[in-house]
Amino acid sequence: MAIIKTKDVRGMKAEERLKRLGEFRLELAKLKGSSAVGASIKEPGKVKELRKAIARILTVNKEEKKGGKEA
Repeated sequence: MAIIKTKDVRGMKAEERLKRLGEFRLELAKLKGSSAVGASIKEPGKVKELRKAIARILTVNKEEKKGGKEA
């Protein structure tokens, strides 16, 4: 299941997207850090979902910055 869907990201304001982006990046860094130390991750699929969520937010930000609404 997706952490956040593209439709939801498009409905957010720019400030809210940046806030969520920071939260997702922090959570991903924590997961990667604990994995690097050798600790087992309870939800290994969460890393992939976080990466996708970050990419979704960055994509929508870039589309709005460019001025186009591609769907």
